[in-house]
Amino acid sequence: MSWWWAGAIGAAKKKFEENERPPQPQDYQHVGLVIGVTGIVGNSLAEILPRQDTPGGPWKVYGVARRPRPDWNADHPIEYIQCDVSDQDDTQAKLTKLTDVTHIFYVTWASRPTEAENCEVNGAMLRNVLRSVIPNAPNLRHVCLQTGAKHYLGPSESFGKVRPHDTPFSEDLPRLNVPNFYYTQEDILFEEVEKRKGPLPLTWSVHRPHLIFGFSPYSLMNVGGTLCVYAAICKHEGVRLLFPGSKDCWEG
Repeated sequence: MSWWWAGAIGAAKKKFEENERPPQPQDYQHVGLVIGVTGIVGNSLAEILPRQDTPGGPWKVYGVARRPRPDWNADHPIEYIQCDVSDQDDTQAKLTKLTDVTHIFYVTWASRPTEAENCEVNGAMLRNVLRSVIPNAPNLRHVCLQTGAKHYLGPSESFGKVRPHDTPFSEDLPRLNVPNFYYTQEDILFEEVEKRKGPLPLTWSVHRPHLIFGFSPYSLMNVGGTLCVYAAICKHEGVRLLFPGSKDCWEG
């Protein structure tokens, strides 16, 4: 389980050990396409998947992000692709060529002022990726979509207006009766996977984390740094380290 532990502690740097050679293209049984590779989850996947001790590893990894590759991400053994997946033409031009992909990890999103706009832009981004890759990657086996706890709580603009589900949450809870780009993404995922024709079945999974820990200078949503500061203050003041969140946050 060293692969899991390495990811769980959010190590900033991991390299192949001296007795491990960088795998050749013909050695790869799994080829991951990480959409949003500079985010908290994407950066962690870029660290973990290429390792020898990762299940099915080492993986070949394509990492996609809108901006040029940052220096802090440059030591990960991945093929970095600068691509704006909100641009259909850019996505088609760059992702249709990735015919060896076996797994898609979709871990990105875009924020807009209203939830209607969020639904439109985030739905288009996911659709652009799936329509570029699924028809052109005959060995594609699985699509992993990450959303989050707002699936159960509702979008920010609905807070205080719509009653969220009671905790603890379970995967089979019905959707809330409000616009939510997570719902839009799920519907697009189901629709595009259903279109798949070929000998290999294409499966999917949706992951709905609440709090995420990890490393990325491009994300302000990493609660890890905040908890570290809080713990340091508690130590300095000589007080007990108590969970600073709500009951719903603890149980959710």
